Amino acid sequence: MPEQGASTPDMSTPHIQQAAGPEAEPAPARTHPRTGLLVTLILGGLTATPPLAMDMYLPSLPEVTNSLHAPAATIQLTLTACLLGMALGQLVAGPMSDRWGRRRPLLIGMVAYVVSTVLCAFAPTVELLVAFRLAQGLAGAAGIVIARAVVRDLYDGVAMARFFSTLMLIGGVAPIVAPLIGGQILRVTDWRGVFVVLTVVGTVLTAFVWTKLPETLPAAERHGGGVGEALHSMRRLLSDLPFSGFMLAGGFAFAALFAYISASPYVIQEIYGASPQTFSLLFGLNSVGLVAVGQINGKLLVGRVRLDRALGAGLLVVIAAATALLLMSTGVFGKVGLAPVAAALFVLMSAMGVTLPNAQALALMRTKHAAGSASALLGTSSFLIGAVASPLVGIAGEHTAVPMAVVQLAAALVALGCFVGMCRTRSGRTSVEGAGS
Repeated sequence: MPEQGASTPDMSTPHIQQAAGPEAEPAPARTHPRTGLLVTLILGGLTATPPLAMDMYLPSLPEVTNSLHAPAATIQLTLTACLLGMALGQLVAGPMSDRWGRRRPLLIGMVAYVVSTVLCAFAPTVELLVAFRLAQGLAGAAGIVIARAVVRDLYDGVAMARFFSTLMLIGGVAPIVAPLIGGQILRVTDWRGVFVVLTVVGTVLTAFVWTKLPETLPAAERHGGGVGEALHSMRRLLSDLPFSGFMLAGGFAFAALFAYISASPYVIQEIYGASPQTFSLLFGLNSVGLVAVGQINGKLLVGRVRLDRALGAGLLVVIAAATALLLMSTGVFGKVGLAPVAAALFVLMSAMGVTLPNAQALALMRTKHAAGSASALLGTSSFLIGAVASPLVGIAGEHTAVPMAVVQLAAALVALGCFVGMCRTRSGRTSVEGAGS
């Protein structure tokens, strides 16, 4: 397969538009190194919004269960609601960014995210907390989907895959640091303090977006149509079999990841008796594995190994790790301690560093225009499938890891089936748009 994305802009000097207004003409490429770094850091911060909103809150789940006097399955709905909101919100924010540019919808979403996070901090009941988490997810979706659309505005082919790996490095700091911060917050305050910290982080990021993030979609390239045109673009994308295959493969891989995120606080703390601080350390270690493999993917594999082969290998590793977890949780190996389970989870999380960025890059290579709509479909499918996985891991209660392992293995097998069945041509190669093949 010829090298992907042979003609792409230099990643250190992306072609971006000045932030002067939606009608400004595209500015020439900037060469100041700080500009490219700052834009990269802001995009990384936007992609870090979901792990911050999710992972900083994870160590406090057992405390929330006791504080609001609700069963674990109900408390897990606070995760599901946030994830569902992020899924549905992307369907709105993505097409909006194609029509009005990236900055305006992004700023609206970030302000709403800060307000809803404040409401979460003062929620008196589990029902209101679920509702506020839904609003938080709807608002935070703008950062996720528009950050991906900005990457598609700036890069293509190999450069795009490498940039996604760079974002994984920046965004990967969040799941490493967030549970550690969450665990330490619980030493001095209760779970509500977690949302106070999230409010501060969201406010700071909003300020950087307002003052420093330039517009990347020139006015001439925006879509003037309304809801009908957005739906037409999405329908056209979904009718493209390889795009749908990459979308579903990435979505079900994300479901395996979210099954871990949703169930691991109970598996590690309740079943194996670890403290919130120990759980935070293990969660951070797993995130280090994901980030490290993501960098290996971006620096060593991309450009040397076909993206479809790297994606397939990552899915196979996820399947192997999920199988090991299922065998251990069902007692096939006898009674096992925390160490073997933690090792299998580390392998599963690390494999996501190859699986997720390559699935996104391969899907976005199928479309040059309507990047916001394409990004919305990718994000929405991932979060919707993940939202379904979240309550499934709690079906059998808090005292067994079997549901988590079953959901992870089933999701990984479906992801592999979608990739093989929908993305491979008769010659055995992966179908990629001309610009990326």
